Amino acid sequence: MEANKSLGKRLTWTWSPESEREAGDSIVRNLLLHWLPAKIGQQSLSFRYSLWLGTVSAILFLILTVTGVVLMFLYVPSVERAYPSVKDLEYVVSYGWFIRGLHRIAAHLMVAAVFLHMVRAFLTGSYKNGTAAGQERPFNWLLGIALLLMTLLLSFTGYLLPWDQLAYWAITVGTNIARAAPLAGEKIRFLLLGGNEIAQSTLLRFYVLHCFVLPGVVLLLFSWHMWRVRKDGGLACVDQLSLTQKHEQTAPKKSKTYSLLGIARGSAVHVETALVNEEEHSVDSSPQLTRRLLMVFLATLAISVLLAVVVRAPLEAQANPSVTPNPAKAPWYFLWLQELVTDTTVKIGDFTINGALIGGILLPAILVILLAVWPYLDRSTIRAAGVWFSLERRTQNWVFLAIVAGILLLTVIGTFLRGPYWKFYWPWEAWPEMPKKF
Repeated sequence: MEANKSLGKRLTWTWSPESEREAGDSIVRNLLLHWLPAKIGQQSLSFRYSLWLGTVSAILFLILTVTGVVLMFLYVPSVERAYPSVKDLEYVVSYGWFIRGLHRIAAHLMVAAVFLHMVRAFLTGSYKNGTAAGQERPFNWLLGIALLLMTLLLSFTGYLLPWDQLAYWAITVGTNIARAAPLAGEKIRFLLLGGNEIAQSTLLRFYVLHCFVLPGVVLLLFSWHMWRVRKDGGLACVDQLSLTQKHEQTAPKKSKTYSLLGIARGSAVHVETALVNEEEHSVDSSPQLTRRLLMVFLATLAISVLLAVVVRAPLEAQANPSVTPNPAKAPWYFLWLQELVTDTTVKIGDFTINGALIGGILLPAILVILLAVWPYLDRSTIRAAGVWFSLERRTQNWVFLAIVAGILLLTVIGTFLRGPYWKFYWPWEAWPEMPKKF
């Protein structure tokens, strides 16, 4: 019995260390924990600061990976067999409906979580450098923008795979918006579709992008993003603590390696400038951080499972290019673009302003560019870094929130208030009866 207990302790001690020395050793000896810092600031563990949205996004990506691998064994990427294979998942394969539903819900939640994570990072000024040397938080902000775009593409490419009417016409709307890009619009659409229409080549391209290319890019960007968080000294809220504390220069010990295998030069920012009383404001990552990670993982998984059970994944009739649904809508996260295209299409006499170009290409491109350069235009002091709704950044935050509110409003209008022929209907107004097509 004692031998079994000893074996169990050897297998699990890194997750529940009994001393400070074991807590430090657990990070070094456990492969899964090795990417965590040995100690972490208490403020970084707070749910109120980061809302743990970055962790939630990573967990959802893990759920998508696991369920996606299972679905790959059952899905056939061909226009003849794609729809029947998905239909078998829904009605023949044991718990196939649940796996597909969990994959779909996790995809939608990941889009929302990554978007909210970026909103949180902006409102707290987390893209601003602090007091420590060598920080590159503006660059990490750019990595976050790239992750958001890749997440949208990942969800968009997966939207077509069921090969039903909902998927087919959503992709049709989305790629038609891309066609409006000046000079390269037609080429971009042709590259996405693998031709001039949605067919076998389109399905195969979307399948490869969705299952192999884009997940690899997301994983690479996520790893780079997390590495930069470590190199920048942790979350931006830690810099606020450093502003109120005394600092002293610390000479690196000759017997300690601060870089990878002693080959790469440089060191982490907390090595060059340290708090005198740093130990009072930090705790061991194991078990303090690991327990919170487990809590967030279980909560995210539970919510995803519950939604997958309650909200069944839709499956309409098989894709039919000759039968156009009325209205035909883009995926929900692109509905604000579709609505923007409508609102910017203005007819003046015989001249029509191209809404697809203005609302579908130019305005979104301006928003992305503005997001990318904003950290370099922000002139607020370092006291605004890592602070929710800092008074120094009040105008910036209000402008940003107005843009976010506009996007959400357009999404709601496109989702609930646009009916046949894309006409506007109030919630209390009935939609006209449309003739059925066979």
